[in-house]
Amino acid sequence: MKFLVGLIASIMITGISSAQHGDAPEGHMSFGIKGGLNVYNINNEDNTGYDSRVGIHFGVLGHVHVKPHFAIQPELVYSSQGATYTNNGDAFYYHLDYINIPVLFQYMFHSGLRLQAGPQLGILVSAKSKLNNSSIDLNDTRPFDVALSFGASYILPSTGFGIDARYNLGLNNINKDRVPGSTNRGLQLGIFYILGN
Repeated sequence: MKFLVGLIASIMITGISSAQHGDAPEGHMSFGIKGGLNVYNINNEDNTGYDSRVGIHFGVLGHVHVKPHFAIQPELVYSSQGATYTNNGDAFYYHLDYINIPVLFQYMFHSGLRLQAGPQLGILVSAKSKLNNSSIDLNDTRPFDVALSFGASYILPSTGFGIDARYNLGLNNINKDRVPGSTNRGLQLGIFYILGN
């Protein structure tokens, strides 16, 4: 976990430093905002089936243009995740809310298409189980989530507006003590705007 945090910090610092000193051909860093829809679920090793939770995500991004076709994009994003479990007609809603920090490596085409992949660190800000009108805190959820994020985006040239689609694959057990383990998995669809693009 400490290694991943250090890796993300190093990537961000290196990219920003490179852009500020003009080492990259494009030599600049842009900032932007983003938001959209989540469709998340929890995958269980014992094959217990959950239904997806539909939620939202929103946040900010930095776009470090390193080379003509290559960029690094760190983000800071609030993400509502979780799932629904139905037992004997009762629906239990698991609401897991994170601050996610993905660092995406992007290959950019002149058409505006971007292919992207990279690590993501999630910091848990809320974990609740809801049934009818009652809600309880889930104390057995790990405070951090590690994931691999990959997908594609398209930016309309010269406008700064774009669309983004990605899949986040959780890599670590989100339960502190529970065996078998569970991991987060989710699809994100959104729009973004890069200032000064």
